[in-house]
Amino acid sequence: MNFFLGRKTTMVSPDEALPGRKQPLPGIPDRHEVLGTSMHGPWPEGTQVLYVAMGCFWGAERIFWQQPGVVTTAAGYMGGYTENPTYEETCTGRTGHTEAVLVAYDPAKTSAELLLKAFWENHDPTTANRQGNDVGTQYRSAIYWTTPEQEQAAIATRDAFQKVLTDNGFGEISTEIEPASKAGPFYYAEDYHQQYLHKNPGGYCNHGPNGMTCPVGLVRQDQLPAQSDVLPPS
Repeated sequence: MNFFLGRKTTMVSPDEALPGRKQPLPGIPDRHEVLGTSMHGPWPEGTQVLYVAMGCFWGAERIFWQQPGVVTTAAGYMGGYTENPTYEETCTGRTGHTEAVLVAYDPAKTSAELLLKAFWENHDPTTANRQGNDVGTQYRSAIYWTTPEQEQAAIATRDAFQKVLTDNGFGEISTEIEPASKAGPFYYAEDYHQQYLHKNPGGYCNHGPNGMTCPVGLVRQDQLPAQSDVLPPS
């Protein structure tokens, strides 16, 4: 196995993963501290859900609750094997999860493309299993989509942003792009992680503009699959 600064950077196998627990973690609030909306739903009709991971979920969640058209956000764990993992378990790298953010949004007020513009422009998608000094598979970059429009937006914006990076002498994007149904359930993180930087304004955050601009206007609506093909949130 590979280690950097003592942290695991090789994905754990399902057989090696921690067992977890059947019950969700206790004490997770329903209401969003900033937006006042439910973090669990149900949400207004037409609301869509996108899951993103871009390193520590504290700063990532704040980026998205500030975006126009977002109904709610939540911090959690996704893409791994351990059932209902804790933060401490996830930090060992032995759950397989990445720190993720649930983004529920109104597609009449924003789009997956605009949300992914914020995603690409506010972290480094070229450092596999690492964001700054945060190292481990739990900090890997990922997009877990639930609709055909989100999938197309993820691929189109990735390819466009890769060109921007290449033109500026940067490396290859390592972001994992998968359907949420394949990535597995989104497990809500503990209460103190939810809207952490609202509760702790001076708290740790390593997110911010990376100096690159992601083009938008890439997704052609007439090429999207029928809405009957939309996947339900995990």
